[in-house]
Amino acid sequence: MRGVFIDANGSLADIFERQNKAGDPLVKVNRNAGITADEIPAALDGAGIIIIDHTPLPTGIARQCTGLKHVVFLGTGARSYMNPEELAELGISVHLIKGYGDTAVAECAIALMWAAARGLVAMDREMRAGNWLRQDGMQLTGKTLGLIGFGGIAAEVARIASGSGMKVIAWNRTPKTAPNVGFVSLEKLLADSHVVSVHLLLNDETRGFLSRERIAAMRKGAILVNTARGAIVDEAAMIDALNSGHIRHAGLDVFNIEPLPTDHPLIKLPNVTLSAHSAFRTPEASENLIQAAWEHCRRIATG
Repeated sequence: MRGVFIDANGSLADIFERQNKAGDPLVKVNRNAGITADEIPAALDGAGIIIIDHTPLPTGIARQCTGLKHVVFLGTGARSYMNPEELAELGISVHLIKGYGDTAVAECAIALMWAAARGLVAMDREMRAGNWLRQDGMQLTGKTLGLIGFGGIAAEVARIASGSGMKVIAWNRTPKTAPNVGFVSLEKLLADSHVVSVHLLLNDETRGFLSRERIAAMRKGAILVNTARGAIVDEAAMIDALNSGHIRHAGLDVFNIEPLPTDHPLIKLPNVTLSAHSAFRTPEASENLIQAAWEHCRRIATG
C-alpha cells in the first residue's frame, strides 16, 4: 500500500526521507505545507495512506479520495482538523502519534510560565521602544503549580517544576499517582494554584472546559498557561479576566483561530505572552514524530 505525506514542510520532509529504510512502503513526499483541502484528492492520486501534519481533511474531501484507508496524523489533535468518527464510517482509520514531544512541550510550558511571572516580554518590548521599564515579577520558588490533566506532558512539567522548588498539584479525570505531585479536586486546584497549566486533549467533553465559572474560581492574580488546545479555554472569559487583572498573565501557545489574526484582542493585551503553536517544535521531537509516522506506515503496509 502506497502513501503520500501530503503537507511536508522542508525540515519534516528531510527527516522523513532520511529515515526511509530499504523495504519500506512507497510514500511520496509532497513538499507543500500550504496545500489546501481541495487539492488533497489529486495529490493523493489513489494512495491508501495519507500522512497529515496540520492540513484540514473534511469528510466531504475524504470521500473524494478513492483508495484512502488510513490517515496518519502527526500528533494527537486530529479532531481539530478532521472528524475521526465520520471518517471511520467511510472505512478510513485515523492513527495518532503520542508522546513524541512530551519534553519539548513541557519545556515550552515552563518557559511561558517563567516569562509570564517575570514580565520578560513586556520589558523587552518597552526597551526596544526606548523605555526603561522595570517591574516586579512573581517569584515562583515555593509557589503552587496546578496541572489540569496529567498525561506525559504534564508529568514532564511536574518534574521540571518540582526541581525548581515549586509545589505541584494536579487534577485528572481518572485517578493517578506520581512522585512529588498531590492530586486534588478541580475546585481546590483552581483556588490554590498560583499558576494553572492546561494539559487536556480536546474532545466534546473538554471543549470549553475552563469555563467562565471556573476561571472566576481561580486564585486572583494567577498565571494561566495553555499549550494544549485553545478551545479548551473559554477565550472570551479569559480575555475578560486578563483585562480585569483576575488573571495576572497568560502564556499561550494555542488559539481558537490559527494563525492568530492580527486584529485579535489577545494581540493588544500587554499581559499575554504568545507563541505560534510551536511548543512541540524541536529537532528531537521532530525526529521522534517522523519515526513514529514511519512505524505506522510499516505496520499498515504489513497488515
